[in-house]
Amino acid sequence: MERGESRTRRGEGRFLREGDSSGSGRGGSGPSGEWPARASRAGADDDAKAAARAARAARLAKARASRDAASPRPTRSTRPGPQRRPRSEQAAAVRRPAPEPAPPRRFPDPRLTGLGSGLFCGAVMLVLGYLDSLMFGSLTLYSVLFLPVCALTAVWVREGDLLTAPVVVPIAFAVGLLPVAESGGGFSGNLMGLVSALATEAGWLYGGTLIAGLVVLVRRVRLIARRVAARRRASAGGA
Repeated sequence: MERGESRTRRGEGRFLREGDSSGSGRGGSGPSGEWPARASRAGADDDAKAAARAARAARLAKARASRDAASPRPTRSTRPGPQRRPRSEQAAAVRRPAPEPAPPRRFPDPRLTGLGSGLFCGAVMLVLGYLDSLMFGSLTLYSVLFLPVCALTAVWVREGDLLTAPVVVPIAFAVGLLPVAESGGGFSGNLMGLVSALATEAGWLYGGTLIAGLVVLVRRVRLIARRVAARRRASAGGA
């Protein structure tokens, strides 16, 4: 009986100690009750920091509003400004070459060979001689018309056959005299009329030949000057 009572007392004492330990844990006086206090202090610190940030943001907003009120921004005009072209279009406009002026109209500039110039001059003088014999029958008119024909022949002959013009114009003058010259009948009469016409119109014949020679001389000088200039340019470019 004494042993049973002692066991019962030991159990009651153990139960009381366990109850005291559990009570102390629930009441927060032990080590496990310290973390709620720390959590509450951390929450208070966070709230204080948030309030400080909000106050700082309010101060910045207020300072910005006062600055904007002190210096108002200029209002933008709604008028459309000059539109700038893209750089590619500007470069194309700059690089575009100016239109070349139209070349002036020129008179026809044919080029006759030596034989062609002789045929041209002879045919024209023969036609003029026939027309003169039918309408006027004047050697003077025929000789006057001979001068422009000589000039045209010397201008239209090509550069390689310049020396043929002063040679063919006297022959053409004699050919055109056949229908104009007075003839006494037969071959000998026609020949004598041609010789007498050449003798009387020798001044016009020499004048026409001189005109052709001067035109040919001028063209020859210009041709030589162009060749010399081309050689100089070629030598300067090669150097």
